[in-house]
This record gives sequence, structure tokens and C-alpha cells, in this order.
Amino acid sequence: MALFNFGKKKEEKKSCCCSCSCEAQEPVENTNSCYGEAVEGICCIKVLGAGCKSCHDQYENAKTAVANMGLSVEVEYVTDMEKVMAYGVMSMPAIVVNEKVAVFGKVLKSAEVETLLRKYL
Repeated sequence: MALFNFGKKKEEKKSCCCSCSCEAQEPVENTNSCYGEAVEGICCIKVLGAGCKSCHDQYENAKTAVANMGLSVEVEYVTDMEKVMAYGVMSMPAIVVNEKVAVFGKVLKSAEVETLLRKYL
């Protein structure tokens, strides 16, 4: 007799947001931390948004700030609302650094993003 598991999603293994090859490590449940080693103090940067002009401007400003600082971290632009809601962000755009929400609800200029990122170095 077959047993069915209605209404329950299959658990997904989480992998690190950076390219540090730590996918084989067991993730820590219920935490918002990066699983890999930080690159220059920052392992990942994400801009959460809905795809609107303000959110896109924030993404561009974040990329400019990372380039100006000479960091070797890629900025990810997340527009999937399920993923955005997983961070508990209700006001966009938002910037996530090392899997923690650093700022939300306003567009930072690239110089302001640089100031924000220096706190993580």
C-alpha cells in the first residue's frame, strides 16, 4: 500500500549563497547566516525588489559600490516574491548582506551602500 504525503513539501537542502563550495556542509536550520567562509568579510550581497525602477536603481547602485570598493563579490538581484518574503521584508528595495537584511524601504546612493558595506569588512 502506498502512503501519500499530501500538503507537505519535500525539504530542500540549502546551499551557500557564495561560490565557496560549501554545498556539502549541512545547513543550520532556522538561521539567516551564510554557510561558507566570508570573502573579505562579505560572502554575499542581494538586492531584494519587485522589478520596479527604484529596485533596479538600488541594484545598479549596489553593483557600483561593490566595484568602487574592489570587492570580489557578485550582487544578486532577487525578484521572486517567495524568496523576498522569506527575509521578512515588507518594504522594498532591500539590501541583504551575508544573509541578513541590512536596509529596506529606501534607495541608497552608491556612496551610502559603500558606507553600509564597510561595516561588514
